[in-house]
Amino acid sequence: MTDTATVTSDLAAFGDEVDRMVADLAPAGWTTPTPAPGWTVAHQIAHLAATFRMAGLAAADPDAFTALAGTLSPDFDANVARALGQFVNDPPEVLLARWRAERDTAGKALGALPPDQLVPWLVRPIPAAVLAAAGMMELFGHGQDIADALGIRRTHTDRLRHLVTFAVRTWDFGYLARGLTPPAEPFRFEITAPSGALWEFGPADAAARITGSAEDFCLLVTRRRHHTDVGVRAEGAPAEQWREIAQAYRGPAGPGREPGQFA
Repeated sequence: MTDTATVTSDLAAFGDEVDRMVADLAPAGWTTPTPAPGWTVAHQIAHLAATFRMAGLAAADPDAFTALAGTLSPDFDANVARALGQFVNDPPEVLLARWRAERDTAGKALGALPPDQLVPWLVRPIPAAVLAAAGMMELFGHGQDIADALGIRRTHTDRLRHLVTFAVRTWDFGYLARGLTPPAEPFRFEITAPSGALWEFGPADAAARITGSAEDFCLLVTRRRHHTDVGVRAEGAPAEQWREIAQAYRGPAGPGREPGQFA
């Protein structure tokens, strides 16, 4: 398990990268449409603020988080809209300040815990380090929407390992979101880091194999690029199916992105 100092400092770095995209944005820029239908830049930051508010509460006050989770609707979209409503109507400077505060609070709360300490979350309790990795997944995905909207080309580092590991851990989410049964046999994942290092997961002799760059893999599992537009390769029929439905988050898959949308 990654130590707490590393995972929380990397979480902060992910957040800083997204922050730089919007820190000097003019008010009109916050209304820029993003690839997520109906969502502007402001919606993306509001969603992140709401997500980090929940993560901070889960880490700092598990009982309060459990009480909050008990008020959620079975309607996923309704819960998202409710969370957005806490932030999205703020003026840009207020939204920016509140997003920074929620991110800082969550980072400190998670950093105060041992990495393997379980904290309550939306489906089941998870280790604090895994919740931090889930936060990185949110920052990567929603940050990509902002980058695409504003024409920003991102540069990634080996911090992506947290997200890659999280996506391998949650490899069955794409099946669960569609009511499908995951394959019984484990997959082999061979992912090339930005530094050129090879990150390997699963049995070396597995028949189903996924290979590709870390950035493309993360774009795939956050559904920010269509599977035909990334350099992620699949060997074996189960792996080919997985590549088409991969996602590293629970809840509805959504339409994802169209083939060639970002060519």
